[in-house]
Amino acid sequence: MKKAYIILPVILTLLILSCGKGFLDTDPQGVIIDEQLKTTKAVEASLIGAYGILNGNINGTWGNYSSGPSQWLYGEVAADNAHKGSNSGDQSPMNDIELHRVGPTNDNLPTMWRVYYEGIIRCNKTLQLLKTVQESDANDRFSDERATQIEAEAKLLRGHYYFFLKRVFVNIPYLDETITSTADAVKVPNTIDVDPMIEADFKFAVDNLEYTKPLGEVGRVDKYAAEAYLGKLYLYQKKYPEALVLFKNVITNKAPLTDMPFQNNFDINTENGPEGILVAQNIINDDGSGDNGNVGDMLAGLYNSAPISCCGFYQPSVDLANAYKVNASGLPLLDNSYRTNPYKSDLGLSGAAKTNYQVNKTLAFDPRLDYTIGRRGVSYRDWGTMPGDDWIRDPAYGGPFVAVKQMIDKSDFSGNTSPGTTNITGLNVNIIRLADVYLMAAECAVETNDLTYARNRVNDVRNRASSLPAVTAGGTPAAAYDVNPYASFPNQEYARNAVRFERRLELAMEGHRFYDLVRWGIAKTVIEDYQDFEKDFVSSSQTITFEDKDTYYPIPQEQMDRSGGALTQNDGY
Repeated sequence: MKKAYIILPVILTLLILSCGKGFLDTDPQGVIIDEQLKTTKAVEASLIGAYGILNGNINGTWGNYSSGPSQWLYGEVAADNAHKGSNSGDQSPMNDIELHRVGPTNDNLPTMWRVYYEGIIRCNKTLQLLKTVQESDANDRFSDERATQIEAEAKLLRGHYYFFLKRVFVNIPYLDETITSTADAVKVPNTIDVDPMIEADFKFAVDNLEYTKPLGEVGRVDKYAAEAYLGKLYLYQKKYPEALVLFKNVITNKAPLTDMPFQNNFDINTENGPEGILVAQNIINDDGSGDNGNVGDMLAGLYNSAPISCCGFYQPSVDLANAYKVNASGLPLLDNSYRTNPYKSDLGLSGAAKTNYQVNKTLAFDPRLDYTIGRRGVSYRDWGTMPGDDWIRDPAYGGPFVAVKQMIDKSDFSGNTSPGTTNITGLNVNIIRLADVYLMAAECAVETNDLTYARNRVNDVRNRASSLPAVTAGGTPAAAYDVNPYASFPNQEYARNAVRFERRLELAMEGHRFYDLVRWGIAKTVIEDYQDFEKDFVSSSQTITFEDKDTYYPIPQEQMDRSGGALTQNDGY
């Protein structure tokens, strides 16, 4: 069971402070007199409300898929790691994200926009209230230490929400705590780069947070999150030396990654462990309702006779499964030769061959395969043997595989799933975890030509993977599992490819892949090559086209209409 966490806002004050559907909506949410807000209690409640948006949800359950902190739709389905899944008719606007034919009216875009601007508004409101309380003559004021800490927490959260929006839309309006009315907000254009403001927020958090959690509460942000996120921002800006300093600080002050089991990141009993850097907290409410749960990933439930039988979305690609192949030295096939003689489970078989299919246990795979991808004939968590098509809604459309990281063990369903909608779980989502920091540090080291440091960090990740317990098929290991460290990085180009490949293997299905491809400048090449391979197996990939504009998304049409001309549509849309 879960401990006490920072959870979505359920306090009346927060519902009143909330700006509701989006920063351009003008519908009032409630009325409260100003004096009631000039208290430390109101500020703390407002800050909890700002934390609440970390799980990508304002209220309710259904419909928050594109804003989930896992970023599965924009970060993985849009790349080469996953298919939308289900069937072609269900949530059909998501098909356009997979196929890169998104228009401004796609209904996934405004959800992302509204949710994260709501988070920004809540952070701004917290900062406004904090200033009011600290400048008042009342006795109810914060100590200078706690006031600075609250400001740092709110600014780090605000920076995160802007960072998520910037990756998707690129050109976005910047609203800070000095903007106090909707009338002023709608006049703000989206023609200024928001990166300097995000950087300022992250720097303030780095300077004013400690490595210990504020108030001792596990769900709050700390200096680890601030340093990692500022480093990530610099990495996206290709400021590799500056980023590396920050990543090294995190790595030095954390326990060794090799002491932190990989599987603990995806186990509801061991979440919020030492590997978590920035974690979206989820929990099933005491009354069984799921609006504080993991609603962003709720479509990733499996199908039919599976213990969680909704909704069949978010299926790993055939290409991703084959990427876990290793050579005779236990190393990845960096030249993409993993696509030769591809492994495709029972896809395409019929009759007796389909009925009698047995998993080939002699194939050499990195063990992270079966902690990331569910495949026929292999044990799936504690649910039993994955039966193949019976747990998949439309194998011809989405492929033969299912996701693993987003589910929880059957033995943990009680209290951690919402009755009637068990596909809503209380499983947390890692937005940044320590292995991610190791690999970002390795990337920076490659780009600054410190190949030894880069190799050591990659090998830390691989050595940790080598200790994973074998997943079984019929009581014996489901593959010839093998993963070994690199003996050398002979040159910078080899090192660069190794680090990038390792990010895919370690962080697959965690929302990073598309954004990585974009910032590396290889999205078009990789996705076109992927489509050429994947189209032979899965119908949803047969018509992918990728243009230069597809590295970002259009401003939602509803926001363009509401802005009265203040917003400028992104190029190409």
